[in-house]
Amino acid sequence: MYPPVTVDSPDLVLVQTNLPSFICESSGIVRISLVICSELRNLLLLNRCESGASFSLRLVAMEGCDYEVFLSFRGLDTRKGITDHLYTRLGEAGVRTYRDDEDLHTGEEIGPDLLGAIEQSKISIPILSKSYASSKWCLMELTKMVECRKRKGQIIMPIFYYVEPSELRYQTGCCGEALLVHKNKKRVDDETIGKWRDALSVVGGLKGWNIENVANRHEGQLVKQVVTTVLSELKKAYLEVCDFLVGIDDSVKEVLGMIDSDKDNVKTVGIHGMGGIGKTILAKVVYNQLSQEFAYTCFLGGVRDTSNSKGLVYLQNRLISDLSNQTLPSVDDVEKGRGTIKERFSSKKVLVLLDDVDDESQLIALLGRRCCFGHGSRILITTRDAMVLRAYKVNSTYLVEGMDFPRSLQLFSKHAFRRDHPPIEKLEQSREIVKFAQGLPLLLEVMGLTLSLRGQRKEIWDDYLMKLKKGVIKRIRSTLMISYEALDPNQRQIFLDIACLFDGYDKSTVMYMWEDCGLCPT
Repeated sequence: MYPPVTVDSPDLVLVQTNLPSFICESSGIVRISLVICSELRNLLLLNRCESGASFSLRLVAMEGCDYEVFLSFRGLDTRKGITDHLYTRLGEAGVRTYRDDEDLHTGEEIGPDLLGAIEQSKISIPILSKSYASSKWCLMELTKMVECRKRKGQIIMPIFYYVEPSELRYQTGCCGEALLVHKNKKRVDDETIGKWRDALSVVGGLKGWNIENVANRHEGQLVKQVVTTVLSELKKAYLEVCDFLVGIDDSVKEVLGMIDSDKDNVKTVGIHGMGGIGKTILAKVVYNQLSQEFAYTCFLGGVRDTSNSKGLVYLQNRLISDLSNQTLPSVDDVEKGRGTIKERFSSKKVLVLLDDVDDESQLIALLGRRCCFGHGSRILITTRDAMVLRAYKVNSTYLVEGMDFPRSLQLFSKHAFRRDHPPIEKLEQSREIVKFAQGLPLLLEVMGLTLSLRGQRKEIWDDYLMKLKKGVIKRIRSTLMISYEALDPNQRQIFLDIACLFDGYDKSTVMYMWEDCGLCPT
């Protein structure tokens, strides 16, 4: 019988640096234990959880905006047609949209509410129909849009609705006729007429959409294009990533190659690897690059922790709400949630990122047994356990591996010194510290940030390096315990055996021993 080992063994952290490098091909406890061993060997630390649960979805909009988009239109021409369709689709996509109706205006000047709506919006969309220029209210709004564009860079996305851009640029056709009527009836002074002409000329020269150029003049297709462009401009689906990305371009290109093939079918891609290796960062970068192509997007971070703490129903309601871009009645059990997701989104082209999944049941609850979304949908999944991806039968998988030494040193330097390489006087100390990380990006980031805050004095770095070698940095040990405490008693014993006793042992030998002890290694 072998001597028992406990988690309190004083040399545990030191022994971890000498763990065997082989990877167990079999499934079960041994595979799980080796993965966790590798995590401890790499000294995963701090509470900067890679799962992304603490990351928030950032809406990049103008500070203080009540509205993101301002719609200007002539009600007589488009109120019940393209304007209503566009307003509804933008709302469904979660875009805060102000819809003006010039028929409801009174008085001679733009009121403060309308003025504020134009000022606050990041994007203005004038729907330029045949009678648009015959409304002085529409022209006043257009003038204000152009002023905001010049003064603070507001974006104007014109829709030319059976009106040619040249008619606005040169005030010909129905546009020129409308201005002549305004002038002859002395509705405004010549100075105002001049401002209107300037505004029409500017907007007529902007890139926009012309209904005449849309196949079969299909308004639904035009609205779809507008909504996609608006979402791209607002970056509605943009996820925050760290400031310093090193050596990620090749991985992004490879994953995009997997997910972009066969564009008409639904594609699921699983990204797997040990904790702290950079799965979430990679998935977020890919997600951000794809998001502009989708009107319906959802990022669920920390699926493992959220599932354990709040349940699968909570995650289902999050998914339904995010993809609907509105608050809907909640589902109250998993089966109802699966039915609702399938019913609402089976015809929708969606982009979904599920981060830190650890069980197939989570994927079935959120995606259906065979992914229930519409053609062209893309699903990204990150997990530490490749078995979950194989069980769900994802289309493609990508293994994230550790960084090589030069890139590791570069990433550490970016966080410690805000430059690509250490200064000469810190080169040797930096190289020793980087060796401990063994290519783990999260550890490199944390060590670099820690030393950046502590300062550049040699004695401080020497002290930190000594503590790192002895394994007595409290924050490291407390974080290492997170993975350990997630194991059941049998898994814990197998893990400790691997970490402390069986460096270099033949796998089959220890498997027989664990089976004889009733630890169920397979």
